Amino acid sequence: MTRYLVTSALPYANGPIHFGHVAGAYLPADVYARWLRMKGEEVLHVCGTDEHGVAITLQADQEGKSYRDYVDHWHEDITAFFKRFRISFDAWSGTARCGVHAETSQKFFSTLLEKGFVTERTASQWYSESLDRFLPDRYLQGGCPECSHPEARGDECPACGAWIDANQLTDPVCTIDGSKPVLRETLHWYLDLPALQEAGLASWYEGTDAQHPHRAWKPNVAGHVTAMLKDLKERPITRDLPWGVPLPEGLEGSEGKVLYVWFDAPIGYLSATMEWAEAQGDPDAWKAWWQDPESRLVHFIGKDNIAFHAVVFPSMLLGQGDSWEGKEFILPWAVPANEFYNLQGRKFSTSKGWRLDSDAFFETYSTDAARFHLLMTLPETADSEFTWEGFQATNNSLLADKLGNFASRVLKFAAKSFEGKAPSSEGGLDSHPSLAEADAALGEIGVRIENFEFRAAAQALMKGCDALNTFFDVQAPWKLTKGDASDLNLCGEVVERCLAYLELLSRRMGPFCPDSADCLRTMLGEAAAGSGKDWGPESDGQPPSRIATGAILGEAGVLFRKIENDAIQEEISRLESAVS
Repeated sequence: MTRYLVTSALPYANGPIHFGHVAGAYLPADVYARWLRMKGEEVLHVCGTDEHGVAITLQADQEGKSYRDYVDHWHEDITAFFKRFRISFDAWSGTARCGVHAETSQKFFSTLLEKGFVTERTASQWYSESLDRFLPDRYLQGGCPECSHPEARGDECPACGAWIDANQLTDPVCTIDGSKPVLRETLHWYLDLPALQEAGLASWYEGTDAQHPHRAWKPNVAGHVTAMLKDLKERPITRDLPWGVPLPEGLEGSEGKVLYVWFDAPIGYLSATMEWAEAQGDPDAWKAWWQDPESRLVHFIGKDNIAFHAVVFPSMLLGQGDSWEGKEFILPWAVPANEFYNLQGRKFSTSKGWRLDSDAFFETYSTDAARFHLLMTLPETADSEFTWEGFQATNNSLLADKLGNFASRVLKFAAKSFEGKAPSSEGGLDSHPSLAEADAALGEIGVRIENFEFRAAAQALMKGCDALNTFFDVQAPWKLTKGDASDLNLCGEVVERCLAYLELLSRRMGPFCPDSADCLRTMLGEAAAGSGKDWGPESDGQPPSRIATGAILGEAGVLFRKIENDAIQEEISRLESAVS
């Protein structure tokens, strides 16, 4: 058994999250964690809301709310959204609500400072005279110094992907009110990334550090990080703000300054684990996840977070050395970053109304259908999108027609022809070509999930359903009921095999469509012994075990209801009218 520490990027508590966020960092992580648990691995899925930063202070001030009330509201909203989407976490917290987060973040800072990986200096920073405050990088926009793209952010260019210094922007403007900022001197602390690169970051990333192994990087991660490491620079880790983690007491010149949100946010993974350990009654339990070399740390993120999870946070962990009770931290084992997920030809935009109303969506449509469609269209190697027409096709043509219809046909036939009981079978059909094809397809699912190829895993499930439908059609058991004893025996063999594969399907679809998997097991009745929360005793790619003769079946039902064309057209019209 291997221990997997799975994290999903902390959603920012400054507004609702949408399907694009889910496709990027949360659904893939949820599927991966569910699959690992079913395989019998030890898993801890950690997340929480990111609750600091100037964006929160500005919006809370505009709404006349306290910072705490503001982040509490969005924490509750985001929590409810994840519950609707059936995204589950073992440890779920927030950087302002976790009781040990501030202390943990301050210790990270102090250790890096003591080891010489944090430097102090006075530097120029963009200041908004109209707002009377220094501006964070994300609230600046101007020309990219690398490619001249006119709408680069203060930390990164969306056109060329360069990680830039905000002071190098040409013709910068404040994105809050459009005013022209000015440069002012201020004292801040900087993370010495070049020094950390030499201290071990480079060897870890390149795979030459045997003490901190990792999987092969996805191409989009490798390309981004390789470019960064060619010209790595110090990055500021403090800000002038009234809300955030204050710098450690006694540090001269630190009054009114807090840790930069990108510095304290990833530490939220660790502090949430510490909080979880405390709740388990074992305050030291976090160490097994974060300091045991056998643990595997897997970060699920969107591509805009690659820099922080594949360069900055590993540097911060590396820079702690053995300062935490004589043990080092593990470093990321995998960073399966996804690209951007859009909506109906445009970027998701809550402010512009180009979004899906989650309350209305989940009142009308199947959560499992949404999960499966997102998996079928994940932006794993390139940007992709949700379209209403595509969602309808996934629900109707794949889930309803292939998976749901197969289950319904088999169970209804068994109820009619075998009095709702599993017939006997001696295994004479195990070598049938269609069943062999189903074995291969269903055996591929776990391999694909293991390699973070979730689209291919979902496609493999459908390939398995195709093969099983072909098997049922070719064998035509309804014709065999009219034949002799040999035909009747063959009919029983066909139905038993179909029931056995339905039981297997209920497990293989579990990580993707958990509610429908449970529903299918209820329909199978005694033919689905156990909870179905394990991957199954069968090896991937092998025929499933026999169903006990006489097992009483449940009642056939509808796994996925079809969506009418009129409903889809209404949704498209509603979306377009929201921004017209």
